[in-house]
Formats: sequence, C-alpha cells, structure tokens
Amino acid sequence: MPGHFEPLPGGGAAVALDDVEISIIRSLAVQLLELIGPGPAEDASADPLAGLFAEGPSEPPTDPVLRRLFPDAYTDPEREPDTAAEAAEREEYSAEFRRYTENDLRAGKRENALAVIRTLDAPASAAADEGVAVLKLSPDESRQWLSALNDLRLAIGARLEITGEDDTDPLYHLPDHDPRKPMVLAYLWLGGLQETLVTTLLP
Repeated sequence: MPGHFEPLPGGGAAVALDDVEISIIRSLAVQLLELIGPGPAEDASADPLAGLFAEGPSEPPTDPVLRRLFPDAYTDPEREPDTAAEAAEREEYSAEFRRYTENDLRAGKRENALAVIRTLDAPASAAADEGVAVLKLSPDESRQWLSALNDLRLAIGARLEITGEDDTDPLYHLPDHDPRKPMVLAYLWLGGLQETLVTTLLP
C-alpha cells in the first residue's frame, strides 16, 4: 500500500502516507484554497433560487493557474476562428458560460480541497505507526480526493508551463539545483497517486 491507493471492501480507497507526504499534500491543498479564494459572504442570500441565478465573473482569470483550473468554454485550441465575427461569438458564449458556472466550479473545487485537508487532519490519520498513517476514504471522499489531486497537478503544471506531453520530457532531466525540481517531483508523485486512485475506483 505505501505510495499508492488500494480498494477497501465495500467501496472507497486506502493509502499509506508518511508525515512528509501528508505535510506536502496538506500544504498544496491549503495553497489551492488560497488561490481559489473564499466562499460566498456570510451575509449572502440564503434563498437557493437567488443563489442559482447569482452571477459570477465573465472575464477569464489573469493568474495562469486559475486560467488552467477555470478555462474558457467554447474554444477549440486546435482551430483558430475563421473570422472576427466567429471570434467575437466565441468570446461572448464563453463569457456567458463563465458568468453562470464559475461560482459553482469554484465552490466544488474548494470543497474537494477542504475534504482532503479534513481527511489528513482526522484523528485516525494522526495516529500514525512509525510516522506512517493509513488514510481510509469513503467512496465520496475518494472521488473528492481524485478531483483535488487533478486540480493540484493542473496548478503545478501551469506553474511549470506544461501544456502537453512534449513539455514534460525536459523536466525529467533537470539538475538537482534547478529551482523547479521540487515542483517537478511533486507533479510526478501526485500523478502516480492519481493514477492508482483512478484504477482503484474503476468498476
């Protein structure tokens, strides 16, 4: 089990993490929360219908990580618009889509990151044997972890300017003194965790 997820009887997944690994994941999840930003204000309307139609931003984020986490809709990276009118139409549709979906997307990503932190901080996790804790996740927690791990890798990938498989090859050969090395190692390690969790959750 060390370093990878395994299925639990009845659903869910388990993983053994040492103190350093727990600290890394927790720190990254906290940073992700800070980047996504706070939830709705406490004095926001409790009317669920009003909340349903609450408008979010229409412009894409300026931060490259947030742009990766909340990309524009109605775009095709493999095809540029044929005309200025088509480009304007895409931009309009993307703005409308963002205005009515980004708040919910942010809330979902925020809740997934919080679920990871709550799991890591749970008393059962703290009761580690020789510095290794076994985290046992319910099916719902497992899905939240999977989404959060994906968001963390997207965030790190944006900071490393990874846009495709070709961008990762040079990163594998970075010298130890390169300041990007810790981020690359975290990116690869989280990818391994994510892959084993995906396998675990497959029917």
